[in-house]
Amino acid sequence: MTGALLDDLRDWLAIPSISTGEGDPAELERAARWLADRVRAAGGQADLVRYEGCNPLVVGELRAATGADAPTVIAYGHYDVQGPGDLSLWASPPFEPEVRGGRLFARGAADDKGNVLPLIRAACELARAGELPVHVRVVVEGEEEAGGAAVARWVAEDEGGADVAVVFDSAMAAPDTPAITVGLRGIVFCELEVRTAARDLHSGLFGGSVLNALHVVHRLLGELVAGDDGRVRSELRAGIVPATDEERRSWERLVPGDEVIAAAGGRPAYATAGAEYYERNGADASLDINQIRAGEPRTVIPSVAHAAFSLRLAPRQDPVAMREAIERLLRTALPAGAEMTLRGHLAEPALFAPSLPALRIAADGIRRGTGLEPAFVRSGGSIPVVAQLAARGIPVVVSGFTLPDDPIHAPNESMWLRGLELGEAAAREMLRGFADLPRS
Repeated sequence: MTGALLDDLRDWLAIPSISTGEGDPAELERAARWLADRVRAAGGQADLVRYEGCNPLVVGELRAATGADAPTVIAYGHYDVQGPGDLSLWASPPFEPEVRGGRLFARGAADDKGNVLPLIRAACELARAGELPVHVRVVVEGEEEAGGAAVARWVAEDEGGADVAVVFDSAMAAPDTPAITVGLRGIVFCELEVRTAARDLHSGLFGGSVLNALHVVHRLLGELVAGDDGRVRSELRAGIVPATDEERRSWERLVPGDEVIAAAGGRPAYATAGAEYYERNGADASLDINQIRAGEPRTVIPSVAHAAFSLRLAPRQDPVAMREAIERLLRTALPAGAEMTLRGHLAEPALFAPSLPALRIAADGIRRGTGLEPAFVRSGGSIPVVAQLAARGIPVVVSGFTLPDDPIHAPNESMWLRGLELGEAAAREMLRGFADLPRS
């Protein structure tokens, strides 16, 4: 790996560009300017695009050496990071990057500075050498960890378009298996409030005679699942598209689901959860209760209860329709005398066929650059900008070179140094391959 890439990354990681509430806007600005300066130094153009109430976007362009008619590639990532949390849990300060045991430790090392920088740097180095065969539009946001409002507005308003977008914001399937994520789940996140009385009541005087808000919340949430294996009701499965045979063949090369669950310290929810891991977490809907709040540790009957829950949507499901189905199910089960309110937010899922020319070219680029065979996978997570780009007719290559055991969002986040090397080599060959991409 070139020392320059590691030096640049350490410099960028030292900027505490936290977007999750406790950060300093000046540091977010500094991290954005740091990247814009690198694009301009390679002969490109770059500016900070601002929307009121949002962190700045880095938007730039590196022009192809081959002329104006070259294909256009959007290179996306994010420079904002999560807060460090409990500093006592870090072996080294989160914004003083440190190399130990072949890994670089810092907040943002994996998510997403250490993932996206090899992509941007590959484009810059090709441009600097006069060898860039495509136009690269750099779009790096500063609030992916906090909602992504600015990039959503930019995508909706953009008139430049692209023939493909590349997102380095995911992980390899294993140290010897790069991955291209062809499916991302959407989400319906809900906050439920149930009220059953004007005030909390004494359980000795009224227990069994009046509605208990906690009992009602439990009953309502139970209406959303179908059985002991936690599968959601049929009403919440509408629109699911089965995985392709090619995807299933790729899954056979991945770490068995039982091992994935065990390595994360989880316990299977039902007997065949490991065998169905990739199906359930990439190609199916799932519901999780994230929080329930009510009552006190004494003999009261709670009058108000709050619950937060999330429905992860399989690719092709409609989040608006699923939000409406959730509310119908809850209101149908709501007992007389209870009141409920429901609020939250939505994100669209995304799905791309592995046979798309852009994904084929990307897979070939990974093979040439790394000497490794990539797998086509689906992710259980959500990257809203991917669906937003897809809605504009732009195919998106979602990849990345962190490892599954990188503690993203946790103390001692890290990036293995070999992943930086693989990421830059793969990005370079992808960009070269996209010169042959059919024009949109």
